[in-house]
Amino acid sequence: MSKKAFVALVTCFNEDETINYEATRAQVRRQVAAGNNIMCAGTNGDFTALTFDEKVKLAEAVVDEVGGKVDVIVNAGMPATFETIKLAKEFDRIGVTAIAVITPFFIACTQDGLIRHFSTVADAVATPIYLYDIPARTQNHIEPDTARKLAAHGNIAGIKDSGGAKETLEAYLAVSRDMPGFDVYSGPDHLVLWALQNGTAGCISGLGNAIPDVLAGILKGYNSGDIAEAERQQEIFTAFRTDLYALGFAPAMVKRALFLQDASVGASRQPALLPDPEQDAKIADILHRFGLVARS
Repeated sequence: MSKKAFVALVTCFNEDETINYEATRAQVRRQVAAGNNIMCAGTNGDFTALTFDEKVKLAEAVVDEVGGKVDVIVNAGMPATFETIKLAKEFDRIGVTAIAVITPFFIACTQDGLIRHFSTVADAVATPIYLYDIPARTQNHIEPDTARKLAAHGNIAGIKDSGGAKETLEAYLAVSRDMPGFDVYSGPDHLVLWALQNGTAGCISGLGNAIPDVLAGILKGYNSGDIAEAERQQEIFTAFRTDLYALGFAPAMVKRALFLQDASVGASRQPALLPDPEQDAKIADILHRFGLVARS
């Protein structure tokens, strides 16, 4: 079975910080044209800055724009199990491919608490659930043994690992090998090809917003057996990541790199990154070096 690339899609905003749904739809079309699947309302989609109703409307717009051409995962995770279930039920109604559930943030959870949280959400909907582990942002980590217990749930289909450590990814992959139907998707952009070669079902990338064709090229090379081409594309992807992420908070840098190519995506809601002319000049230089056109 071919492995898949998902892009953790940016949410586009107008100057008054309302969501620009048409611009977001345009970004969906751009990713579909490149051959990438879509994850929305995730970290790169500014999900913590969106209201409940906006997330629902955003999911509706993305699913409508995709029109069944690619898969759509939507993140329903919130600190409270109660609100997570309410969102998940809305996404279930809309008909998304799968629902990601980021670990609760702000609230410190035990591993038993995480098992109870994810299991309760998975019980509440028919759409498959993917665990979403990003401890640097949530301060809650899904231990591999916890993932193994959750993998036994009939409606938990896998996990997105955004921890950044090969050791954790390998531990999740061990669970996947032992538990058929539990897939692992990698989040770190420098590990896309390594993760594919070691058993992931695919990747969910933030950086793909800025260079979608390179991300798609890694997957295309891997799936066709052209590993040399996959390695070449991964080298480009990693080099771009290294240069861009050295400038600041990764999702903010990705959004700004995309903004400098297409102003319709807008800035993020405050208190996210404020435009900085010196930083923009550095990002524009990176874009030029990688053959991407930055607006003058």
